[in-house]
Amino acid sequence: MSSNFVHLHTHSHFSLLNAVPKIDDLIAAASHHGMSALALTDTSNLYGAVEFYVKAKEAGIKPIIGVELHIVSDHTSKTPSAEDRPRNTIVLLAENRVGYRNLLQLISIAQLDGFYYKARIDKRLLRKYREGLIALSGNMTGEVPANLIYDNYETAKSVALEYREIFGPDHFYLELGPNQEYEGQATVNAGLLQMHEEMSIPLVAGADVTYIYPDDRDTHDILLCIQNNWTVDQENRPRMTHLDLSFRSPDEMSRLFKDFPGAIENTLAIADRCNLEIDLGETQLPHFDVPDELSAEAYLRQLSEEGLAKRYRPEEITDEHRKRLDYELDIIGKTGFASYFLIVADFVNWAKDHGVVVGPGRGSAAGSFASYLTGITNVDPIKYDLLFERFLNPERISMPDVDMDFADDRRDDVLDYVREKYGADHVAQIITFGTMAAKAAIRDTGRALGFPYAFCDQISKLIPMFTSLEDAVGEVPELRELYHGNEDAKRIIDTAKKLEGNARHASVHACGVVITKDPVTAYCPLQKVAGHGDAAVTQYASQTKLSAVEKIGLLKMDFLGLKNLTIIQNTVRIIRALGKFPDLAGRLGIDPETGSPSDVMDHMPLDDA
Repeated sequence: MSSNFVHLHTHSHFSLLNAVPKIDDLIAAASHHGMSALALTDTSNLYGAVEFYVKAKEAGIKPIIGVELHIVSDHTSKTPSAEDRPRNTIVLLAENRVGYRNLLQLISIAQLDGFYYKARIDKRLLRKYREGLIALSGNMTGEVPANLIYDNYETAKSVALEYREIFGPDHFYLELGPNQEYEGQATVNAGLLQMHEEMSIPLVAGADVTYIYPDDRDTHDILLCIQNNWTVDQENRPRMTHLDLSFRSPDEMSRLFKDFPGAIENTLAIADRCNLEIDLGETQLPHFDVPDELSAEAYLRQLSEEGLAKRYRPEEITDEHRKRLDYELDIIGKTGFASYFLIVADFVNWAKDHGVVVGPGRGSAAGSFASYLTGITNVDPIKYDLLFERFLNPERISMPDVDMDFADDRRDDVLDYVREKYGADHVAQIITFGTMAAKAAIRDTGRALGFPYAFCDQISKLIPMFTSLEDAVGEVPELRELYHGNEDAKRIIDTAKKLEGNARHASVHACGVVITKDPVTAYCPLQKVAGHGDAAVTQYASQTKLSAVEKIGLLKMDFLGLKNLTIIQNTVRIIRALGKFPDLAGRLGIDPETGSPSDVMDHMPLDDA
């Protein structure tokens, strides 16, 4: 059975300081044990879903995408009822594309509308978005197991029947946990077995994984201390070291659940039923309205011809200009990116028409003649002999990428225009994750272990920038000597190595924005990020090596707000207000004749101008 065994849910480092292993670690462990399927069910998010999906497929393992969600009586209420214990959770697995789309909706609603200390949904939402989902009662934080722990068997039974009614008899399972040595889990398993015998609700064997090896439970404990600003020796703090949350082998799981009829078989059956295929690499350009029933290609040519007449006098237009334009438009048409140019040209020219300072263009986009003619850039690529192929190469087709610079005090005006044109639910900013670099991992680990800051700082300062801990110990003699000669330093470094690279916090990408054909939640889940107001942010990132946003084909635009442009704009306004160029030399106390400090300075503040 080991060749087909599946763990029904695991947690990755994308849980943000909640689990030790990275996705590569989980897949490597599954491959090592010969497993054919693996499920990723982080709490209230799908941060790692696309990376997990891609890498599992590459490893020959079936990826099962799921989530653990908190259930309350009313997800919009800010006054929780007595029955809304924080332990009420449920695990949902996407059986197919419909189920995946429903997961996207549920997670987005939980984050955007139901967030109150944590993301929440209610059973009315489960009924609405139940199609294509397989539900598990979850671990000991689940609503059914929690009632069993509190010795509320009849309530647990009633809740289980309600879930069976919501999802259907073949889409709801009672999930057994492997920690039989823990009294609470033993009580839960016994209660679930009794409910199975009384109501014929099927059992399933599952295992939470928050670290790979049993020896890593202390590392996980330290991670939780970092997350909650605790220290390991702090009294009366929550601990999970009594549980084994390591990656179990198939043989061990079979042994642990041998007394529970059908549990292992149902785990395999669920794996067989979950056959989600996520569309990857298919560009999802938003719809752009073109006038007079023209095609996007024809309208782009029309705008380019108009731009040609504006940029050059008739006698300046040569065969080179015509050939270059025809060549670029031909490639743009063949690659299907005409709408992309129209979309960018539209909001860039809106910005210019409304007094927003826009950068002249940078990067490979400056090599596009069509971009120059439609106003996207302000650099003539023919004059400066710039190559179009660096921007869009017909032999290596990939989404064009125009980095747009706007005055930072007006960037939000441009975003508001885009939201109004395409719909607020079709536009979202992109999430970004701050990870634990080597230096930060040392300081965080040392603090959690209770070591003095000065000692942790001493270790951290020995690590070169942009160097991993493994490399630093090998390359820096002072660090190597400290590692081998000081047990405390060795303990900090060894623990920090396991945590290095884990996602520490979520933030908003400085400039990344997605614009979608259908509402964003048709492609990825959304959330808000603390400190960034009510802006909707994708849960899929773009800054990683495997850019989830680009992998699923979303149109990513870079709207960068530059303070320099604002300064230039304000300077021009001052000059216009003065009606002449100000005596900048005099204002700086410089004698314009000699270049030496002047004895007479004009003290009129620029604001007065």
